[in-house]
Amino acid sequence: MRIQNQNRKAMFLKVLLLSIVLVAVVFVLMAISILIKKKGKFPNIHIGSNKEMQKRGISCATTQDKLAQKETIKIKPLHLGGDGESQTLSC
Repeated sequence: MRIQNQNRKAMFLKVLLLSIVLVAVVFVLMAISILIKKKGKFPNIHIGSNKEMQKRGISCATTQDKLAQKETIKIKPLHLGGDGESQTLSC
């Protein structure tokens, strides 16, 4: 029973260390590719600044929400009738 537990622990540690090493190698390779590129920066994956998405009329959720709020909160003029004169006030 103890031998099985020790074997499991050893196998778990091997897999854990292998995973950590693999992730570290990937990070190093990503860093090297960023340094080697002419304009070494992360690609801009935000929908709002993606030209292809803009061509198709697709925008990010934040922009769509702001546009919907503007449509809902349009200011309508207030017409007051009293002594025959109509005044227009905006709230």
